[in-house]
Amino acid sequence: MHLGTWIAVAAIALLSGCALVVRPPGTPAAPGEPRVQSGPRFEPVAGQDAATVAELRAAPAPKEPELADGTTPAADEQSLNAHAYVRIGDGYSGRGDARAWALQQGQRVGADKVLVYAPDPDGTSRSAFYVRYRLPFGATFRTATAEEQKALGSGGVQLGEVVRGTPASEANLLRGDFVVKFDGQPVSDRAGFQKLLREHMGKRITLTLSRNGVLVTRLVRLGVAAKAQPEPKQ
Repeated sequence: MHLGTWIAVAAIALLSGCALVVRPPGTPAAPGEPRVQSGPRFEPVAGQDAATVAELRAAPAPKEPELADGTTPAADEQSLNAHAYVRIGDGYSGRGDARAWALQQGQRVGADKVLVYAPDPDGTSRSAFYVRYRLPFGATFRTATAEEQKALGSGGVQLGEVVRGTPASEANLLRGDFVVKFDGQPVSDRAGFQKLLREHMGKRITLTLSRNGVLVTRLVRLGVAAKAQPEPKQ
């Protein structure tokens, strides 16, 4: 499972009091599935609101995002995730100049990259919007399952995608590692680990890992989240 899947999942949007069915990228509508409105729309990824994007982006939004043709949504996301680009939303437009609409929408949401895909059979064109994040940690993680906790003899989180060039990568953390202690303090679950990371941004910390059943320690110098740049005074 790639980084974007761990960071956020697609949400059910509400519009005019009616739930819109959000399908996985590239999945055709099922027979009898309610049709969404045909007008252009932008659907943010859950958890990627404007405030979060402003806090975590690596640099101020460009005047115009980089626009390119996508290959497949899943492959593109996995490739961009490896370079710290996070998908912040998806766009859907009807027949017409999908590229022009996607570029304008990318400017509105402050995207660094916008990928445009070939239209679906029904004529809907999809686009994906990405922002490069400055990742204070640089790895996804989830709470260990009950079975895994039993094997570990404690709580903990298992690491998923490790983004190169980040503190996690530089500390030689690996996919599949279980983090069981943070500066000697037991790690209970994902929420607890996330809280500790936020409280220690910019500091050097020690993680105790279970790697293939063997306990190892790693020093990690956590980064700090980028702050939104103030607008220049006129």
